[in-house]
Amino acid sequence: MAKRILITDDEQDIVKVVKYRLIKKGFEVIVAVNGQEGVDTARAVMPDLILLDYRMPILNGDEVCRELKKDESTKHIPIILMTASIENILIDNIRTMGADDYILKPFEPEDLMEKIERLLA
Repeated sequence: MAKRILITDDEQDIVKVVKYRLIKKGFEVIVAVNGQEGVDTARAVMPDLILLDYRMPILNGDEVCRELKKDESTKHIPIILMTASIENILIDNIRTMGADDYILKPFEPEDLMEKIERLLA
């Protein structure tokens, strides 16, 4: 059975590229376009991993991450935080939020795939 990855990002260009790469690698991909939809979708489908944009409408990545990590049913799901600027988030705060890793936008798809594969191993 294919591993499920939830992409929570409101930037359609990023979603399109990442989704294509993940499907090509054999993953099942689900997409949420804002923070609240990401929380609701994660709880409904229980993905194996979440790719989470930091800046989004309704709930930002920090709020989504904290919400999912305090929930007993979703706290085990690895989260990779995606951000356009490290100034948005201090590296020390990533673990406080509950994210398991992060990647800076723009990123090389291969770098993202390495992080995903490491967290799913």
